[in-house]
Order: sequence, then C-alpha cells, then structure tokens
Amino acid sequence: MGSVVDLGATPPCESFLAADQLDRAEPAYPLHLRVCTACWLAQIPPLITPEETFKEYAYFSSYSTSWVEHARTYVADAVRKVGLDSEGSEGSEGSDAFVVEVASNDGYLLKHVVDRGIRCLGIEPSVNVGAAARDAGVPTLTEFLSPETGAAVRAEHGPANLVVANNVYAHIPDVVGFTQGLRALVADDGWVSIEVQHLLTLIEENQYDTIYHEHFQYYTVASAIRALASGGLALVDVELLPTHGGSIRLWARPTEAAGEPSQQVADVLAREKAAGLQELSGYAEFAARVAKVRRDLLKFLIEAAERGETVVGYGAPGKGNTLLNHCGIRPDLLAYTVDRNPYKHGRFTPGTRIPILPPERIAADKPDYVLVLPWNLRAELTEQLSFVHEWGGRLVFPIPELSIVEVNS
Repeated sequence: MGSVVDLGATPPCESFLAADQLDRAEPAYPLHLRVCTACWLAQIPPLITPEETFKEYAYFSSYSTSWVEHARTYVADAVRKVGLDSEGSEGSEGSDAFVVEVASNDGYLLKHVVDRGIRCLGIEPSVNVGAAARDAGVPTLTEFLSPETGAAVRAEHGPANLVVANNVYAHIPDVVGFTQGLRALVADDGWVSIEVQHLLTLIEENQYDTIYHEHFQYYTVASAIRALASGGLALVDVELLPTHGGSIRLWARPTEAAGEPSQQVADVLAREKAAGLQELSGYAEFAARVAKVRRDLLKFLIEAAERGETVVGYGAPGKGNTLLNHCGIRPDLLAYTVDRNPYKHGRFTPGTRIPILPPERIAADKPDYVLVLPWNLRAELTEQLSFVHEWGGRLVFPIPELSIVEVNS
C-alpha cells in the first residue's frame, strides 16, 4: 500500500452533536488514504461500520435542488437507455418493469420512477430517511444490501430490469458482498447503474474533503472494473459527470450478457493511465497541495478575524467536516454555519463544535463573508446566496483553491 494523504484523526462526518452531547467524549478515527499497488484501489481502513453510520442518518437528498433535478434527468435518460419506455417491450412502462435503487435515501430519485407508473423499490438502511421515503409514496425496504437481501428481494418481487446504486458504492467495506447483492437483484439481461466520485478529479482538483470515514473506497474506472467483476458484473459503458466535483456513472451488466465495452470506457482508462493513477508517482504531489488548501483557508480566516470581519458558513455537509477538522477551524474563526435540513438545526458539527442554524440567520446577521462548504454546488448556491450582495458580503469557496467572489443581486 502506498500513502496518498494523511488527514490525521476525525470523528465520523455525519455524527452531528446535540446540545446535551457537548460535554461528552467524542470518538475520532485515523483518516489516512492509501492506494493498493496491486489493484490501484484507493481506500481507507474500515474503522467504523455502516451500521454505526447509517441506522440514523442526517443527510436527506431532497434538500438539494440541483440533486433532485439531477435525479429527474437521470430517470428520464435511464428509462430510455434500458428500454423501459419502449411500447410493447418486456420492460415497458405499464408492464411488469421493475426498478430497484440501493441506498435510496428519502426517495428523491424513485419518486420520478413512481410518477412514470413503473414498479419500484428502494433499499435504504437508515430508518429515519427510509420513513420519509415511504411517507412520500416510495416503497422502501429498511435493510443493508447483501447477497441474501438481494436474493430475498428477487424472490419476492422478481428480477430488476434496472438496479441503481448512486453514491453508495464507496460506502461499503465489503465490496465483494455488495456487488454480489447487486447481481442477485438484477435480471440476467438487466442493467446496473452506479454513480461514484472519480478519483481522477479528486486528485486533480484537490477535493480532499470528500475523504471521510463513510467513504471506504475511491474509484477509478480501472479499479471499478475489478470490483464489479468480483460479483459477476462487467462494465459496458461509462459517463463523466460534474456531480460531486466529478463523478463517473458506470453502466454494468451480468458478465454473460455484457458484450464489449464502449469506446468511452477505453478513453477514460487511457486518461487515468496518462494521469499516473496506476503508479505511485501519480499521487506524489497530492498531499502537498492539500496542505496548501489548509494554509490558505486558515490564513484568510485568521486575517478576517484580526480585521474584525465576520465569517459564517453555508451548509453542513459531511465533506465540510473533513475540511473543518483537518484545518482545526472552531467557532472563533467560523461563528456558525447554516443548513436547509431542519434535522441539523440546533446541532453542532462533529469535532469542531460549530453551531448549525437555519439559513435565515445569514440575512439577519449580514456577515462579511459566507464560507460555502458544499463547494460542489457552486452554481446553485451562488444563485441562492446572491442576496449577500445587498450589504456587500462575499462568498468564499475553499476548493480546489481559495476563491473569494463578489455576487450579483
């Protein structure tokens, strides 16, 4: 194993603290990304279990406007690609077509499938967000995916024409078992669609805050091919997406039905090889660039404090907690952050103990700067925060490098 970057020790990124927990001890775990020189899968040790993280979960996908729109567009495109809208076909709308989403969260994606009249099921381990999905009319099973769960769902509901696994493939310590679960769900001639952050853009764009304990693996297309094969799936196509700073959408099928991969697969593999991601030299400069992000952000916050200027945060995403803990940012430098998710209001960020308030506080307090922690939603949040222009406030984006921007009303 080769070292990629060592971020010290941090608490689990979604373990937001209630006020009555502030005087209790808080566990922190080493956060050291390494890469396997045999298969070139980047990974961190599984020091916490999914059961600890996902039984009660603070992230609700529906609070991101752009993410809901991404899901709507995906469903429309996937229905066409897989042939679920072909009149008279075996998988057509109104027939017995079946879509399963693994880690379906609050139903943000499957609600678009429900609206099309296509039979579907979400498999979501978090009790609270799964309940929200059912309340929204999305059938949801509260379980972790395993080979046994996949087989049980298939036995009860039949094989799925399409299995969706968006932003979950990196969250599974048992990659082989999870992939076997996907294979158990999907029809022998069906499709599996996986979205996961691309290690290539993570390295190129200094996106180190997306390294946290929920993410056990960090995929290239090359390492994803090996992971899929472990469960009987073969990659047939790949799309490059802007989501999460740069993601890959992997289209896989059961090995026996896969056929030859597309030219796009070959093209992305060539890009990864050219970037040096199949040799240690490709990772050599990353830690130094991460250190510069930290120094630049701290310098800005310290100088703002010395000038008597106020800085508050926008958003309380998991990635933000990696950044805050790695930089050692506390309420003396970031008075509070806000979030659209009411679940987080009145809570505090893990490790750094920064209060999380409703978004309305920004307009009430008129801070000099707003540090945007979900930088991957830059266009959406720049528009949402355009009102800070009214008092001369500015937005700050920490990644890929420190950027202080004026906003227009």
